[in-house]
Amino acid sequence: MLLPTIFVKTRLKYITFILFFFLTAFESSAQDLSFSTNLPIVYINTKGRTIGDKYRTISDMEIAWKGDSSVNNTSDNRNYYSGKINIELRGSTSQNFPKKSYGFELKDDDEEDMDFALLGMPKEEDWILYAPYSDKTLIRNALAFTLASQISTIYTPRCRFVELFVNEKYEGIYVLMEKIKRDKNRIDIAKLKTDDISGEELTGGYIIKIDKTTGSGGDGWHSKFRNINNAKTFYQYEYPKSDKITEEQKNYIKDYFDKFETEVHNRNFDEQTGYLSYINRESFFDMIFINELSKNIDGYRLSTFFYKDKNDKLTAGPIWDYNIAFGNANYYNGWETTGIEVFNTLDNKDFRRNPFWWATLLSDSHFSNPMKSKWKTLRKNKLSDKRVMAVVDSLTAIIAGAVNRNFERWPILGEFIHPNYFVGDNYDSEIAWMKSWILERLNYLDERLPGTGVASSIQLVTNNGINNYRVYPNPFSTEISIQIQSEQNSLCNFRLFTLNGQKIKECQFNIFEGANKIKINTAGIQKGMYFYRLSNVSAEIKSGKIVKY
Repeated sequence: MLLPTIFVKTRLKYITFILFFFLTAFESSAQDLSFSTNLPIVYINTKGRTIGDKYRTISDMEIAWKGDSSVNNTSDNRNYYSGKINIELRGSTSQNFPKKSYGFELKDDDEEDMDFALLGMPKEEDWILYAPYSDKTLIRNALAFTLASQISTIYTPRCRFVELFVNEKYEGIYVLMEKIKRDKNRIDIAKLKTDDISGEELTGGYIIKIDKTTGSGGDGWHSKFRNINNAKTFYQYEYPKSDKITEEQKNYIKDYFDKFETEVHNRNFDEQTGYLSYINRESFFDMIFINELSKNIDGYRLSTFFYKDKNDKLTAGPIWDYNIAFGNANYYNGWETTGIEVFNTLDNKDFRRNPFWWATLLSDSHFSNPMKSKWKTLRKNKLSDKRVMAVVDSLTAIIAGAVNRNFERWPILGEFIHPNYFVGDNYDSEIAWMKSWILERLNYLDERLPGTGVASSIQLVTNNGINNYRVYPNPFSTEISIQIQSEQNSLCNFRLFTLNGQKIKECQFNIFEGANKIKINTAGIQKGMYFYRLSNVSAEIKSGKIVKY
């Protein structure tokens, strides 16, 4: 029997209303969580305003926390902190995830900046709520920060796990972190005033970063020297900010980096007159240790900071951004436990490649040998297998009671989330895989981290140290491959010249004892015949003619 049209439309409206009512009631019920937790509970209320990327939104923030080792409840008073904040979305690629990260400033009732010691960390106004999402262990950033703080005297951002509600909607486990900035309790360097434009006052302090130009970046300078992909590193002003730094200050810090890079490029390894007179060497060791232990594929080329205090040398750090480290990447061989990231030459089309000087530093025995010696010492205690596994276990124990809630809110276990390599069916498998990966990585670094750990330097490759070498194919098209069987570690150089002697390509790369294969991208080079030279700092290994078709 056919029903009248008006009856059908009425029934459809009624059904739609009932479905909407039940779905809305179910969603409200699912998000109106009541629970107890060992973590602080953070509540943000935007009062109907949208949190954006290009602007900050005045909101209210409250925290329920009774102190470490205490149980907190959603029914508790939210009086540990109750006040205003100015909040915005944070991140670049991560903004594409549904679980958002935030940056915020604390404000008083007059909406002026206000310092407060959140969750026992030193008081400040600038903070970050980082949202672990593609990192399904939820702890990779905290793990890197914890290990770095244990092995280094360089400032590492402090952090605390929390559970977050935004507009009364549960958002899962977050990491409350200190924002990197100049402060007596963060990067403790001199305040550089606009009238500090000469003499001793001009020498510090500065914070410089290598990163994408989104967010607070964009103003800086390019290095004089080219990296392995023929691009130049772009250094950005982090402090003073680009709208505050004077021309004299810009010129000073650029000139300081130029001099450091020049000494490295010239391979001036003298401890008094060479590059070592420009840097605090230990800080560079520590950055290498954390980047290499975690095989951070963004290390060195992104989210990399340096600072210089008044009358002091350049310091590497603090470390930042390890969510796609510890094997959590399906590109740049990030999932493999082998390889040294300093020497990563994959995907040379990416303009953000490692600054050329990292590889050169590791070819200098004055750098690599004491670095390896420190590594061996750390492996006996602070970075022993047992100690590192204990750190992982302690971090997972802290958040254990909240993990299920997080993945009920974000049901992504067992699903690929870019750039996952490993996809575990449950949380325990994610942790187990990462722990196994870390142990293999530590064992690999014991064997292959450059340096001897003793006073003797790394030997340079000579023909006597080379059992076999090959430059091919000839003719070539889009890339040249180099195979070298070596008896020792060395930094090598490959140069390509036109027949009239004009250099059109130069690449530096490290080779290790044993078999090595290097690929050199030649896209953009015109067809024709060329000369090539394969050498190290003191001897030519091989030269010849080669043709591009």
